[in-house]
Formats: sequence, C-alpha cells, structure tokens
Amino acid sequence: MLQTTPNDPHAEIREEVAKLCARFPGEYWRKLDEVRGYPTEFVQALTEAGYLAALIPEEYGGAGLGLGAAAAILEEVQRQGCNGAACHAQMYIMGTILRHGSEAQKQEYLPKIASGELRLQAFGVTEPTSGTDTTSLRTFAKKEGDRYIVNGQKIWTSRAEHSDLMLLLARTTPRDQVAKKTEGLSTFIVDMRTVLGKGLTIRPIRTMMNHNSCEVFFDNMEVPAENLVGEEGRGFRYILDGMNAERLLIASECIGDAKWFIEKAVAYSKERVLFNRPIGQNQGVQFPIARAYAQMRAAEAIVHKGLAKFEAGVNPGEEANMGKMLAAEASWAAGEACVQTHGGFGFAEEYDVERKFRETRLYQVAPISTNLILSYLGEHVLGMPRSY
Repeated sequence: MLQTTPNDPHAEIREEVAKLCARFPGEYWRKLDEVRGYPTEFVQALTEAGYLAALIPEEYGGAGLGLGAAAAILEEVQRQGCNGAACHAQMYIMGTILRHGSEAQKQEYLPKIASGELRLQAFGVTEPTSGTDTTSLRTFAKKEGDRYIVNGQKIWTSRAEHSDLMLLLARTTPRDQVAKKTEGLSTFIVDMRTVLGKGLTIRPIRTMMNHNSCEVFFDNMEVPAENLVGEEGRGFRYILDGMNAERLLIASECIGDAKWFIEKAVAYSKERVLFNRPIGQNQGVQFPIARAYAQMRAAEAIVHKGLAKFEAGVNPGEEANMGKMLAAEASWAAGEACVQTHGGFGFAEEYDVERKFRETRLYQVAPISTNLILSYLGEHVLGMPRSY
C-alpha cells in the first residue's frame, strides 16, 4: 500500500468510502462493462451514505462539507477500483443552483437531490459543431409567455438516460446581437421526466469505456420560465463559476486511478518471478512505476493547493487547470506502467487493468482537453497572446 498523507483531515472519510467500495469488487464492474450497464446499486449506496450530497449545505439536507472532502471521496472511489464517473457530476452541477439559483429553486431541488429522490447528473453544454468553443453553441431558447421553447442538439451529455434533471446552457439572444460572445447565454433546469418524448430525445453513444454518454435533441421542448437559473443572458458566467471545482474533482479521481495502478503494478512486480527473480527487481519494470509515482505525487500536491485555495475563497484557476492536466497525465503514465508490468495479463479482463486503463484515458480529453488548459496557462498565467 502507498503511504498516506500525514495528518490527513479526510482519513476517516477515505476509510469509510473504502469500506463501501469493498461491496463492489472488480467482478461487479466487469459485468456492467460487458452490457454497458449503469451501476445503479453503487450510485444508490453512495447516495444513501450521503457522499453525493457532500457539498450541499446542511440546511438543504446535505453534509455541508468542503471541496477537499468531496475530492477525497472521489479519489478513494477510484483508488478502490470503482468508477465515480457514473455520478460524480452530481457533486459539482448542483453548485450552479446553489450559487445562482433562486431560493425557491434551492428549496425545490437541493433537498431532493441530497436525499436521492432526484438525480441531477446531466450537463447539457457541448455541441457537435462547437465542441469546447462554448460561446458558439447553437441551441436556442426562445421565450414565449411563461415558458421557453428550446431547439437544438447537445453531445457528450453523460448520464442523460439516468438523470431526472439536466442543467442546460442555451443561447437566448443571437450572437450577432450581443456586445461580447459570452453574453446572451442562459442556464436552465430541465426536468427530463416531463419532456422525454415530448420535445426531448436521448440517444446513447457507444464508446471505448462504459461511460453512459449520449446525444440529446431538443425539438420545440418547453421549459417553464421559472426554471431559468439567475438572470437571462448570464448563464456562461454561471457555468464558468463551477469549472474550477469540476477540474479539481476530476483531478482527484485521476490521482485515485494512478494510486490504483501503482499499487497493482508494485504488487504484481513482487509476485511475478521470471528467470529466478521477481520482475520488479529489473530496472526496466521498476523505473516506469517509480516515475509514475513521482508524477502522481507532484500532481497531488498541486491539486491539494488548489483545493485549499478554493476553500479559502481564493481563485484556484491556475492550480485547477494544472492539477487536472498533470493528474490526467500521471494516471495515464501509471496505467501504461501497470499494463507493461502485467504483460499479457494486463489485457485480460479478470485483472481489471484494461478496464481502468480505458477509463482513465478519457481525462486528457474531458471535461476539457489538454490544449485548452495550456492555452489558459499561456494567456491567463503567463500573459502571452490569446491562442483561442
């Protein structure tokens, strides 16, 4: 086992999460992987334990914990060989409602999300033609009386089939009628239970990992005006507000993945004997694992600094972006070392290495690509000319 951080304030949370995850061993995830199934039982267990409501204030039925605790929960989920991607968005999507929603919206949705009565796991932002160029999205919401009529399309809307609510970003003022391209975008709470088949169509996308991602189509879909979050036209700012939290949480998951790979690789390198010696004695096996460990610890330090700044109310943009990029690269390096250490067995389903290997590759692309992170650092941290 890897050494734990001295005086870890979240050690007890990690221990309890590990106990919960022990109920969902590799066999559970392998069976789901075969049929592209959703881990309903796992998500329910996390919900009943209160982990998915960690960031919801106590007054709305949540635990009222800080982002560091939420990061510890998701890191431990990944470290134990499970997959938090099935539900992690519920932790950060609700932040938009919490920070910018009306009191009526908070009272209506947050307690039900905290209890598990409602799932808010779908985030409708990315579109086929715009990708990460969010301000170029084309989905349009036109106000007519006491409702908005929405037309358009989203892609990579993960968990749409398994969520009750969607947080939707749509343009409400044409781009050529606003002074800045970031203006004229609005955020809505969509109750998918009421519009599925009545203006909303969901189509799953089969990918290299079991990620439950979808395309969604809006055809004159009606959304009550009271479901507008905050002010019309300011939705882009509301979405940006939660991105640092999202990146720090995803980075924590990658660190958990890296720890799983490293522990798995170290154990196998000690057990596997070839030419009368454990393969871990060979530098060609040992050094890549050691390097991946160093990468993981470096990324972990950046992420912890970002979490501390976030909880102190200081903008952690630099750390959130660097941490997400470095943690994703560390988990991939650890995965590479783990596969190589296991040789042919690294490709065998029963070892779970190939499953985790596929899953962790996603995070160099999503929820934001490495190039976008580098452009942020170049422009906003180093002061170079804007590249995008």
